[in-house]
Amino acid sequence: MYYFCQIIMNTILQQLKEDAAASLQTIYSLTIAPTEILINETKPDFAGDYSIVTFALSKQLSLKPDAIAHAIGEHLVANYSEKYAAFDVIQGFLNITIQPVLFLNYLQENINAIQYLPSTGKKIMIEFSSPNTNKPLHFGHLRNNFLGDSLSRILAANGHTVIKSNLLNDRGIHICKSMYAWQAFGNGETPTSSGKKGDHLVGYYYVLFENKMKEEAAAITEELLQNNFSKINESQINATEKLVIAYNNAAEANKKKDIKDKIVDIAKANTNYMQGAREMLLKWEENDADTIALWQEMNSWVITGFENTYSKLGIHFDKYYKESETYLLGKKIVLAGVDNGVLFKKENNSVWIDLTADGLDEKLLLRGDGTSVYITQDIGTAQLKYNDYQLDQSLYVIADEQNYHMQVLKLILQKLGEPCAEGIQHVSYGLVELPSGRMKTREGTVVDADDTMDEMIAIAAKHTNELGKTEGFTTDELDTLYNTIGQGALKFFLLRVDAKKKMIFNPEESIDFHGFTGPFIQYAHARTCAILRKENTNKNVDVTIELLKAEKQVIKLCEQFTQSIMQSAAELNPSILCNYVFSVAKQLNSFLAELKVLTAETEEKKILRLQICELAKNTIATCLQLLGIQAPEKM
Repeated sequence: MYYFCQIIMNTILQQLKEDAAASLQTIYSLTIAPTEILINETKPDFAGDYSIVTFALSKQLSLKPDAIAHAIGEHLVANYSEKYAAFDVIQGFLNITIQPVLFLNYLQENINAIQYLPSTGKKIMIEFSSPNTNKPLHFGHLRNNFLGDSLSRILAANGHTVIKSNLLNDRGIHICKSMYAWQAFGNGETPTSSGKKGDHLVGYYYVLFENKMKEEAAAITEELLQNNFSKINESQINATEKLVIAYNNAAEANKKKDIKDKIVDIAKANTNYMQGAREMLLKWEENDADTIALWQEMNSWVITGFENTYSKLGIHFDKYYKESETYLLGKKIVLAGVDNGVLFKKENNSVWIDLTADGLDEKLLLRGDGTSVYITQDIGTAQLKYNDYQLDQSLYVIADEQNYHMQVLKLILQKLGEPCAEGIQHVSYGLVELPSGRMKTREGTVVDADDTMDEMIAIAAKHTNELGKTEGFTTDELDTLYNTIGQGALKFFLLRVDAKKKMIFNPEESIDFHGFTGPFIQYAHARTCAILRKENTNKNVDVTIELLKAEKQVIKLCEQFTQSIMQSAAELNPSILCNYVFSVAKQLNSFLAELKVLTAETEEKKILRLQICELAKNTIATCLQLLGIQAPEKM
């Protein structure tokens, strides 16, 4: 569980917003919340540090933006001269020059530790990862895991109590597919006897099931196209006959393909493999001893494999939920909804909810044979989470393919009157593809997360050696460094893009030491650590010393840390923090390229610049920590 409770100082930006709001109250009797004051960093071509945007105020006050800007500027400089040195107005923008002492005070107060926001008392659970226990974590899971972990850290830094949960999808037809294939072809194989990680072994049998089922379905499909319906359920014959006629009459290739896909789905459902998996699912729900024993054993193999991968990723969870333990609660809630008239049963005894009045459709909640579907167990899990922690907010990190599912889940819980409903929020994200295209588990084209990490570590070693940055490291230190760089590159690349957008992951691009990458930022941190190892920064800075532009720019950027983590939390978007820390690293590099630190022109300047280095180093390290990335002190 993440929980931070340090007291944050009132930042310069916050002070400026509050003072601008106070000025508007004094000058125009306009009451406005400081948070509504829009402030940008002043463009490099103009004098000033921050720019207050007055266009929105113009509409409220029925005055020209320039007039409002002049009035606020004059009031700020006249009444808060200890904070604001000068102002300028450029086309409705009020450019304010901050007194250097404010930046120097910030430097002194934050040099040793970047402070977080105070406790809000708000409890937030964030569910992420949530893998199926029929296959290993794959490359597509990585964005989910990194997004959930970094959001947990960012929300905690904003003063919330955060509980990280993982829902294991450990029951259902997909699990039975692996079990059925293992029974048919496994010959008692185990992780120990095979030398494979348990999740990889079970995943192999899942793919094997799919391939065997496709082979059988292909043969049935050919028979159906020849009007031989002996292999399918009698209740499906009429519909299948119509599809075959439509297929034979279709002229367009795309139309023909769409119809054949439907025929293939019918064939798959009638294979011996699929029927065997369904029978296994029924036995599981009937608590058949042999089925349960096999399920427990194979699940244990997978979960052990997951834990190994999570450990490599530097990710841990506060709470595990299992669908096998929540589906019964979901069924209980659903059946109560039938009794209350919110839900209804059809002739085959299946349970549904009618959402057509909400612009959606009817949704199945229980099958006619009494087995639950995904949303049944999600209903149970949502209530259980709320009961366990009395949550203020329950976040679900799930791909945008499940946008409809999450919309329906929340709506159903609202209609059932469950108190957990209002706090539910879907953190949707776009899928990640490799340059070769999208991966598919059933076709065996998925790249394992373990393999991805190994590849990233190998690429990190290759680049580091090519750059000649291995001098002075022991073998163990190099192994640690390669792992740190490889993971940092992987995490940063997958977090730097707004989560709502789809993206393509390029391993080589992600590890470029000179681009918008994790290793670039890590190197800026390590480079600064090398400087600081040579000198002591525990000395007072003369607050009357003149700040050069390059010096002030680093402090000013570091001072924006609070705004960055607040915005990242408010928008549930770690890419904002990625962009911010990259800006800090770039500005720090420019500072080090322009000015001498250890051989500065005066002792006072050396102390100042060493402390600026310390502040920037701590800011970068803190940002990387919130992204789940290590900040090496030597590279």
